[in-house]
Amino acid sequence: MKKRDIDGIDSRIIGLLQKNGRLSNIEIAKKLKISEATVRARIKRLIDEEYVQIVAVSNPFKLGFEMTGDLYIHAEMKKLGSVVAELKKMKELWYITMMTGEATINAEFIVKNRDGFNDLVYGRISKIDGVVRIGTSLNMQYIKRRYDYGTAGD
Repeated sequence: MKKRDIDGIDSRIIGLLQKNGRLSNIEIAKKLKISEATVRARIKRLIDEEYVQIVAVSNPFKLGFEMTGDLYIHAEMKKLGSVVAELKKMKELWYITMMTGEATINAEFIVKNRDGFNDLVYGRISKIDGVVRIGTSLNMQYIKRRYDYGTAGD
């Protein structure tokens, strides 16, 4: 399936869903004055082509997790593919990006407690062939977490 760029209608659908991911296709169709079938097809394509994910964004601290934060993983460039493949398997890592600067990879994590953190960092990630060094930064409190930033076409 060939990936298409998003257009103005897609941008408006995304904007509405960013503000309220629980909007029904019928409500979106009414707001945009298009058919529900068009909304349904466009949302399916946006999900299939990974422009959007529709999920409940939760606060891990309120759900009982004691530790969240960032890992700054320094990896050997020639082993980067295999390092990334191993990191992608870890449920605790919910967000992984390639970076410029000092670290090669940034990964955001959520763990239940300090034992979970130690297992993740020292028991598993540090043992991946190609990982040279791991820096950590813990989140103390969420101050702003917004996901309604629109699209670049806005």
